[in-house]
Amino acid sequence: MIENSKKNIILLILIAGSIVGLGFSIKSQYLRDESSLKAAFEGKFHIGAAMSSRHINNQNQPSIDVLKSHFNSIVAENNMKSGLIQPREGEFNFETADKFIEFGEANDMHIIGHTLIWHSQAPRWFFTDSNGDDVSAEVLTQRMKDHIHTLVGRYKGKVKGWDVVNEAILDDGSWRKSKFYEILGEDFVKLAFQFAHEADPEAALYYNDYSMANEGKRAGVVKMVKNLQDQGIRVDGIGMQGHLGLEHPEIEEFEKSILAYAELGVTVMITELDISVLPSPRRNMGAEISTNVDYQQSLNPYTEGLPENVQNQFDERYLSFFKLFLDHHDKISRVTFWGINDGDSWKNGWPVRGRTDYPLLFNRDNTPKSVVRDIIELAARY
Repeated sequence: MIENSKKNIILLILIAGSIVGLGFSIKSQYLRDESSLKAAFEGKFHIGAAMSSRHINNQNQPSIDVLKSHFNSIVAENNMKSGLIQPREGEFNFETADKFIEFGEANDMHIIGHTLIWHSQAPRWFFTDSNGDDVSAEVLTQRMKDHIHTLVGRYKGKVKGWDVVNEAILDDGSWRKSKFYEILGEDFVKLAFQFAHEADPEAALYYNDYSMANEGKRAGVVKMVKNLQDQGIRVDGIGMQGHLGLEHPEIEEFEKSILAYAELGVTVMITELDISVLPSPRRNMGAEISTNVDYQQSLNPYTEGLPENVQNQFDERYLSFFKLFLDHHDKISRVTFWGINDGDSWKNGWPVRGRTDYPLLFNRDNTPKSVVRDIIELAARY
């Protein structure tokens, strides 16, 4: 009798343990499936991140694990820009770009190419002859064609969309007087889109720029894209670089731009997203990469971590913008962060070198910030 009771107790313990274990297994599976950003935004828009050369060369496995778990789209932060791809005329270096593409294909990522034509990080030879003088319009046109056909053609069918032209319009809506503009005028944008379409007719083609919530830039970009469309040039999307601060830009102005760009009949993408918590050297600063400001301790106040009130501001700011993106998810095809964790971010060194910033959703140790769960819960309500 006693022996049977013992057996019954043991059996009950085993059954209870199995039920608990099953519940834990189900709960763990639920968390794995439902607690990722990419799962939260499935059916709404792609959620992406920029990969640095360290990521591409697999030098930071914990970050790669975060990338695989939370994101379904990738863009190369620097390694497809012209200065790195073709440092000397006719000498292409595809080693790192090839690895980037291979990673994307192996992990079923939506791959974005960045960027074909940009005034910054372009090699000097692109614009000069053997004497150091500016080349003719014909020579620059041919160099653009050769570069775009070679790069886009190499990854035809693999890259889903290209940032064809980057940052051609200034904040006041006027044209940036880059070497491309000085030699070819406004036609350099038209030519770039033509050449990219020739190289891969199936790839989506985008214009990408910063400060896209500014009224002046909004008007300038709309005018430029309308002009291209009137000439029969296909533009599939506009990338709004999301280099944000805690106070600027105003969400209302950002929304006006989403609506204005969508009215052109193109998709809108939020690209290069990060929110800096650090003081800006001046109000409403854009993202002109050549800008540098001397280091001041007052501009680097959070070297030991964020105060609670600043962390709360950061969380609320991200939630407000993601609510905006979700409200307009029918117009937005992709939201891409400029990095994976805080340690990756270019904001630690721009516009002031040596600062400690916290602009992304994952901490330097790759743990998610609490706002990640809040964003996921927000998405579930749409």
